[in-house]
Amino acid sequence: MKRRKFLKKATYGLLGLGAVTGLYTWQVEPFWLEFVRHKMPIKNLPKNMYGKTVMQISDVHVGNRFDYQYLIDGFVKAQKLNPDFVVYTGDFVSYENEEQFAQLKKVMKHAVKGKEATLGILGNHDYGENWREQHVADTITQILDDNGVTILSNEQKNVDGLNFIGLDDYWGLNFNPQKVLQYYDKTKANIVLCHNPDVCDLDVWNGYKGWILSGHTHGGQCKAPFLTPPMLPVKNKRYSSGEIDLFDGRTLYINRAIGHLWQVRFNVRPEITIFELETV
Repeated sequence: MKRRKFLKKATYGLLGLGAVTGLYTWQVEPFWLEFVRHKMPIKNLPKNMYGKTVMQISDVHVGNRFDYQYLIDGFVKAQKLNPDFVVYTGDFVSYENEEQFAQLKKVMKHAVKGKEATLGILGNHDYGENWREQHVADTITQILDDNGVTILSNEQKNVDGLNFIGLDDYWGLNFNPQKVLQYYDKTKANIVLCHNPDVCDLDVWNGYKGWILSGHTHGGQCKAPFLTPPMLPVKNKRYSSGEIDLFDGRTLYINRAIGHLWQVRFNVRPEITIFELETV
């Protein structure tokens, strides 16, 4: 009888714990935004850039899969940090139909903007169904431009000595990194924006050494402590989240995303990253 009573209490306890964990995973952590701060040492950084900040926002995923008022609230908080540069590293929408255009316009009215520049790149979801709808990418690009975000598609932009190189999405229609990487100046201070970190393993980099800012993985969205997330949309399962030394002079940083494909997170809080520039 004692054994039965013990098993009954243990079962109820496990069920209760599971319910609490499920509620937390669904209703708490997906909206528990973390502002993560990192130093960013860059070669050839001009003195006028010392101490300036680059804010990375990734994988916004405006759509119907979670309440996007959370994104607006997060943007309002981020604006108060007054960043010098803001970079958006792709997947602005979870595209289903043209409704997402109106939703994106509503959210991007509150876009976080840098004092010196606001730049971005597209992700695979910005290319619509099966990542093959150019008109979706074009419309999103126009909406972003109307709201002060300049999209770089295999292009580079120099802002007072800091050079941003934006690669179009690996899975999208316009992936052509050689178009820009064959022309970048190695003697300048460079930062690459690249949505999908699997691109780091391709032979396209032309000797580039420096920082690469990515997103795409969402950190797996759920993971057990001290273990690799079970589901990552990349070939290289090392590419989960955070700072990763590629051991060839390149440093990859994978942002855990502010948005979500699905409203569920565990041990992988949504993130906005603030980098402080410094010389090597």
